[in-house]
Amino acid sequence: MSIVAATLTDAQKKVLARIDNEEIVRLASDLIRIPSFTTEETPCAEWIANYLRDQGVEPELQEIEPGRKQTVARLRGTGGGKSIMLNGHIDIDPLASGWTRDPFQPWIADGKIFGHGIFNMKAGVTACIMAALALRRAAVPLRGDVVVACVAAELNSGVGTIHAIRNGYRTDMAVIPEPYGADTIITKHTGSMDVVVHTLGRATHISKKEQGSDAIAKMMRAIAAINAMKMTAVHDSDLPGLPRLNVGSVVGGRGRNYNLRGAYTVSDFCTAYVNVRFNTSQSGDTILADIRRTLDALKADDPEFQYEIEFPPELSRGLGRLAKAAVDVPLSEPVVQMVKHHLKTLSGRDPQYLGVRLPQSYAGNDTTHLWQAGIPCCLYGPGGGYTDYHDVHTILDDLFLVTRVLALTALEAAT
Repeated sequence: MSIVAATLTDAQKKVLARIDNEEIVRLASDLIRIPSFTTEETPCAEWIANYLRDQGVEPELQEIEPGRKQTVARLRGTGGGKSIMLNGHIDIDPLASGWTRDPFQPWIADGKIFGHGIFNMKAGVTACIMAALALRRAAVPLRGDVVVACVAAELNSGVGTIHAIRNGYRTDMAVIPEPYGADTIITKHTGSMDVVVHTLGRATHISKKEQGSDAIAKMMRAIAAINAMKMTAVHDSDLPGLPRLNVGSVVGGRGRNYNLRGAYTVSDFCTAYVNVRFNTSQSGDTILADIRRTLDALKADDPEFQYEIEFPPELSRGLGRLAKAAVDVPLSEPVVQMVKHHLKTLSGRDPQYLGVRLPQSYAGNDTTHLWQAGIPCCLYGPGGGYTDYHDVHTILDDLFLVTRVLALTALEAAT
């Protein structure tokens, strides 16, 4: 008998015996084959609902916005135990060029599974589902509920998780398997928000360009000022790279619909999309105030400088519509200690990173909404990687280990 097996309870052995690596790979592969970009999650949600139903688990398809669905399921306990949510998002990052194979046809090489969306975070979703199914198949009595939330819109401010919490799925604790590695437990990370900035000009023909006011030129000044601005914040040595921002997209043209065919016309409307990452000393209100202060200074220097700030961004833009607060969950929370304990039990090692990991802690995620709802939580998921967002992959050994750690964590919480 192995050292690990000798330390396991009968219930733990029963649960682990119900986890099959080949089945894990099959489910992960099936999820890769279903494109589920942000706002386009419904086909994946419906597939997962059918899959869970076939496994004897009755899912709920939640419509978080008209025509936009996610899947949540519950293993009901008998009462008296703690409830736990295993929460993974089914929306995936935009598709980059440069793939060496079809990104939606999974393949395995060098101990990794490749395919678009597997890293962020269909491998994590797979781990959540397989962990919950292991509990059900083992028929171990549970006192608390185990919730599997396959949520939409994490990349869109996390409104899917908010919807789940507000509609019957508030649990005592939660784990989100963001793809930071089987030796990493993150409890502290950045806040995040998207802000849209517009500059307004006056359109004229190139023949009398001097009489116009170029919105694109004004935006160039605005971007330089925003990039240089000092935000109102208290330095946090755990997250020394915060606050930070990025102007990710710019479009300008004639009119608010950006007519781009009149290059002979001075632009009268220009828009920039700005993403901001911030620590616990900041909020959406302080960041908006900082941007206004910066742009007001340009306006004071140039009477023709006109701007607008759009927050929340219009729904049609596909941006985050909330200021997702920064998170700092105490390491002493039971869910954190459970994950740490079961990692040590199954692997023989402590986490390499506990609490903060850089640059991973500069990324936002749905623990924001869980923690604000009073649900202690942490990030623990299988690692992998990509090259410039193509040939995305997850390390299979990480996926196998995380699935088992989540299963034992859910078992401990609910019994």
